[in-house]
Amino acid sequence: MKDNNTASLFQKKQVEESLVQSFVKLNPRVMIKNPIMFTVEIVTAIMLVVTAMSLFTPEYGSFGYNFAVFFILFITLLFANFAEAIAEARGKAQADSLRKTREETPAKVIVGDNIKHISSSQLKKGDVFVCEAGDTIPADGEIVEGLASIDESAITGESAPVIREAGGDKSSVTGGTKVLSDKIKVLVTQQQGESFLDKMIALVEGASRKKTPNEIALTILLAGFTLVFVIVCITLIPMADYISLEHPGTTISIAAILSLFVCLIPTTIGGLLSAIGIAGMDRALRANVITKSGKAVETAGDIDTLLLDKTGTITLGNRKATHFHVADGVDEHIFIETCLLSSLADETPEGKSVIELGREAGFRMRNLNTTGARMIKFTAETKCSGVDLADGTQIRKGAFDAIRKIAQAAGNEFPQQVEEIVTAISSNGGTPLVVCVNRKVTGVIELQDIIKPGIQERFERLRKMGVKTVMVTGDNPLTAKYIAEKAGVDDFIAEAKPEDKMEYIKNEQEHGKLVAMMGDGTNDAPALAQANVGVAMNSGTQAAKEAGNMVDLDNDPTKLIEIVEIGKQLLMTRGTLTTFSIANDVAKYFAIVPALFMVAIPELGALNIMNLHSPETAILSAVIFNAIIIPILIPLALRGVQYKPIGASALLRRNLLIYGLGGVIVPFIGIKIIDIIVSLFF
Repeated sequence: MKDNNTASLFQKKQVEESLVQSFVKLNPRVMIKNPIMFTVEIVTAIMLVVTAMSLFTPEYGSFGYNFAVFFILFITLLFANFAEAIAEARGKAQADSLRKTREETPAKVIVGDNIKHISSSQLKKGDVFVCEAGDTIPADGEIVEGLASIDESAITGESAPVIREAGGDKSSVTGGTKVLSDKIKVLVTQQQGESFLDKMIALVEGASRKKTPNEIALTILLAGFTLVFVIVCITLIPMADYISLEHPGTTISIAAILSLFVCLIPTTIGGLLSAIGIAGMDRALRANVITKSGKAVETAGDIDTLLLDKTGTITLGNRKATHFHVADGVDEHIFIETCLLSSLADETPEGKSVIELGREAGFRMRNLNTTGARMIKFTAETKCSGVDLADGTQIRKGAFDAIRKIAQAAGNEFPQQVEEIVTAISSNGGTPLVVCVNRKVTGVIELQDIIKPGIQERFERLRKMGVKTVMVTGDNPLTAKYIAEKAGVDDFIAEAKPEDKMEYIKNEQEHGKLVAMMGDGTNDAPALAQANVGVAMNSGTQAAKEAGNMVDLDNDPTKLIEIVEIGKQLLMTRGTLTTFSIANDVAKYFAIVPALFMVAIPELGALNIMNLHSPETAILSAVIFNAIIIPILIPLALRGVQYKPIGASALLRRNLLIYGLGGVIVPFIGIKIIDIIVSLFF
């Protein structure tokens, strides 16, 4: 489900479907949802009547000219409908690929002490089913027992399997994904037809899409422009009648007045507005983010504050051993060897990183003698782990206070030098693991959070957008401060509890800020619901996914940064095309009106700077340009304007220069070229 960029904008099948839909959407009950284009449809219908009347009554003008105007207006409608239809077709293509994963699959439901085989369509909310290696998960649910490796490529497009297990924040599974190993019991959390996949399909097909507040506001603004130009065009009729008193024969034909009206109202943005909104949701989907509404994408573009978890977002997720610190009087080679011996049975990522650091130091694991050794696993009570060797040697590694207690209980001093090392590591945001042999302290293993490569640059990019970044962590304030400074975030919440996140979000919102956050656990649900943009991980709990207004299928917490950029790109695209459309209207006004009256009022010829051939060719040229500019801009509406993280004022100047000035210049050039061609026939 990844974007294929320009190659995927106009696929043959989608174009064919969209051409058919362009005619279907001519239904007035559909067109009225877009007031601008509905007005154009009314004008086109009137022009059809005028064209028919011109066959019998010369007063209505030339049939050929009238038909040409009618045909071009009709084509304008089709182009506008095509823009919306092609955007919808892209979403429907995504839905079709998702629908393939929702095929009927067998389900093994637990009924008492027995397993009953039924179809996935018969599953009900509250049922518990079993899945083993090779089974396709028949419905959305929460793992209540076991853990398994899951292939989610059917949903996310990613081939790497993921681990899902009961009792944590990674307990949610999606119907249509496949179990690769082990066995799990799953509680069905959704009724049939209400699954996450069903909702996704409905969303991408556009069935649930509603206009966003900004879209509604822009529609009202454009309707206002349309009303203004109704008045302008109507006043031209008595103006022409007045001029005809001194210059008999000076009249404005119905075709001319209707064409002028269509050219002056903002048809360009009116024809592309729906396509821009649909394409914004589509771009989010192509980034593997399901949005519950277009408003969520749009709001992301206005975000002021961004909350991100430290672990797995800013850091790689697991602390890594980075250095062996040896106590005075202890042989470094022997110390490292004891560290490795104590970690051989440690299956935690931290334990494995100690082994890896030993390998980097040149130690061969096979040379370590563990015959007859008894491994001591870590427990929350002892806060340490280690090994008892066959010769009676006891090695322990663990938290500072736990090892100090062991040493002091045996009558051994805790070295001042080691205590200073522990303090230094802690102040630098690290975690010290103190090591003792036979209850005597021998040194410290330093663990550090590894900042994700390039994360500082991404935060700097957000800063340029005007977005404040806040790190959320359960670490103590000292460690949190160190990581925050190293990562380059603007603020942090240390020792964070669910209510702390909520309070922070509320405080920002009370100061008029829009806040986004990500989360995957049930304890994140209140904050996800409170945030203006809440992004839940697809691997997270059902509560988190229900609370958020977006779901990230890739389970990549840094996706928030991408979502913000997509939102800003959506707003920019709408803004730039609106600027271009209005500038077009201004240019067309000053291009057409002088040409209309230059015969009756020769003085207006000075304003006919393009030297258009005649009033008739001027009108036709403007109407043709007005029609063809819509399909020309469809790729831009679908792909979006390229976003660059610069300040709002700089962005405004850039858009006015490129799209405002361009919107004025392009019509003059385009209408002149078309006028030269049209004048050959009229």
